[in-house]
Amino acid sequence: MQIIRRYRALPNSSRGAIVALGNFDGVHLGHRGVIGRAAELAHTERVPLGVLTFEPHPVMVLRPETSPRRLSPFRVKVRRLRECGVEILYMLPFSNAFSQKTPEDFVREVLVDDLGACHVVVGHDYRFGKSRVGDCQFLARAGQEFGFGVTEVSPIGNAGELYSSTRVRSYLQRGEPRLAAAILGHMWEVEARVVQGDARGRELGYPTANMEFGDHVIPAYGIYAVWCGVVSSQGTDWYAAVANAGIRPMFKTNIPTLEVHLFDYDGDLYGKYLRVAFFNWIRPEEKFESIDALTKQMDEDARVAQFMLAGSKPPTDIGRTAFNQ
Repeated sequence: MQIIRRYRALPNSSRGAIVALGNFDGVHLGHRGVIGRAAELAHTERVPLGVLTFEPHPVMVLRPETSPRRLSPFRVKVRRLRECGVEILYMLPFSNAFSQKTPEDFVREVLVDDLGACHVVVGHDYRFGKSRVGDCQFLARAGQEFGFGVTEVSPIGNAGELYSSTRVRSYLQRGEPRLAAAILGHMWEVEARVVQGDARGRELGYPTANMEFGDHVIPAYGIYAVWCGVVSSQGTDWYAAVANAGIRPMFKTNIPTLEVHLFDYDGDLYGKYLRVAFFNWIRPEEKFESIDALTKQMDEDARVAQFMLAGSKPPTDIGRTAFNQ
């Protein structure tokens, strides 16, 4: 997949695509419905499949105090879009200046002049342009004027509820990663580099890789059965693992962190990049009366995590990415 940040004066090979528009945080099944429809059209028309999104998320620029934490930071989003078969990712840098573009300017300058889009595909609630006044109806009229096709994808959901990033965040914050995965179509992951910890886990017989949540959604504090992927230039090696998300009340820390103990792994993980895929909730985080009581519970948590993961499979990697800076 080609990633394009400088979208002006593009070569013909990067223009004329079928383009799905959206933020696509989490790349859940609703998003995949939009991208899937674009893929069908791209196959029929024999043109590239493209996605146009913004980085950072517009809300982070316009209303940072209300901006929700992200399900999929940019690196994660890239991988998910690649899995959907996207050939060109137009990553438009979002700024206060860009937010002042009217819907008319966005269509004419970006979609028509810069990308040369032959068709755009959007979800039913897509909004764009200054004050978010552009919508599907506006796009349809603009398409007739400028000569590109427009497809609006109807809402997608299950059991009477629409798929949405908001619902995924809600499930994660309630400690329900399996319900979140049912909307995402895959296990939710945290990706980060391992940072230096205080070696408490090693002292207790459970050495852990310590990670910061960064921009990721912080799930309900607790113990989880997870798959942990150790990333290298050759790919990702997956290990069954147990993780603690929280503030470790036994040791009076106040910063939410993710601590992961990998089963059947022998080696130093400090500085390595990990992917932690949340499979199932085990129990809430709690404070114990003694270290012995904590250790006994950790033994039980490890046993439960291994039992839960015994019948599951880790995530898989698909494809490669090419960057156009």
